[in-house]
Amino acid sequence: MKRIVIIGGGYGGIKILAGLLDQPLPEDIQITVVDRNPFRSLKTEFYTIAAGTAADQDVRVDFPKDPRVNYVFDEISMIDTSKNQLLFKDSERSIPYDYLAIAVGCEDNYHGVPGAEEFTESVQTFAKARHTGVAIGNLKAYGKVSIVGAGLSGIEVASEIRESRPDLNIRLLDRGSTVLKAFDSKIQNYVEEWFVKNDVDVLHHSNIEYVEKDGVCNNGVCFINDVTIWTAGVQPNRLVRELPFTKDIQDKIVVNEFYQVPESQNIYVVGDCASSEYSPSAQLAGLQGEQVAEVLLAVLKDKEPKKPKALKLKGTLGSLGKSDGFGNMVKTPMTGLLPRLAKSGVLWLSKRH
Repeated sequence: MKRIVIIGGGYGGIKILAGLLDQPLPEDIQITVVDRNPFRSLKTEFYTIAAGTAADQDVRVDFPKDPRVNYVFDEISMIDTSKNQLLFKDSERSIPYDYLAIAVGCEDNYHGVPGAEEFTESVQTFAKARHTGVAIGNLKAYGKVSIVGAGLSGIEVASEIRESRPDLNIRLLDRGSTVLKAFDSKIQNYVEEWFVKNDVDVLHHSNIEYVEKDGVCNNGVCFINDVTIWTAGVQPNRLVRELPFTKDIQDKIVVNEFYQVPESQNIYVVGDCASSEYSPSAQLAGLQGEQVAEVLLAVLKDKEPKKPKALKLKGTLGSLGKSDGFGNMVKTPMTGLLPRLAKSGVLWLSKRH
């Protein structure tokens, strides 16, 4: 029996699974998917949970039912590569593997800022996004919210909270000279103007010195605050950072052209945990997952896998509430309703994969 274990049922993991199930598999193949939740959660929409503009069920999708797949919903404590097995946090069981696909995504990077991990909310997991949503929803009128980080996540969180709670005082702390530094200047200017029109304060050149329960200190000025949300960077999941493999400067595992770990070629890594020339995204993880499925199918049939084709990303989309947005669509910067509709279309497809 050849045992394939996929860790993580997100955008990369589900594409690996779908690619395997789309083809006839030898009878000696056993597939196990391990995830902390008994459902797929659409991480690109967690900002809506944090803002209270969507219900939990709106960002959940059932895993595909197939007799060839066994699901384990539990928290992994360690990937034991010396014995080819997974160990779990609250139980003594272990799951052995012959082939392992790691698609566990990322988690917040607090950059050593004192108090950041203890006193900030997050949108990096389903549970944390729900916790953030409760904190925002429970604020009294005119409560104060600070969002640290003005990348895609910070922008979507800030704008969605503004739409959800017009009464709140919202502050966006941006380390750079403009929001969305990875985007075209047309998009940057459009988003900056949106924040001005919608009364969201943006503080550029921010340097967060420490965070307290009721405040955040920036460049020597401490703001009294009710809720602080951290969106100022991510790092690979702890499980990946602890593995004894070669990593890049961002702690992502260096893989070969087949997404295999050179030191252990029965292990595949995709998405936020794999070293890549591209920035982390759901789209990137999904495309890599599709290619890993093709490689695995060849390996399982004792064939030489074909070198995956160069990835072609279609662009990045972001929202400014329910009826406005921005994005690079086919390398063209666009703003307004069209990219927002396109983002909704991508969500619709994700739910009906």
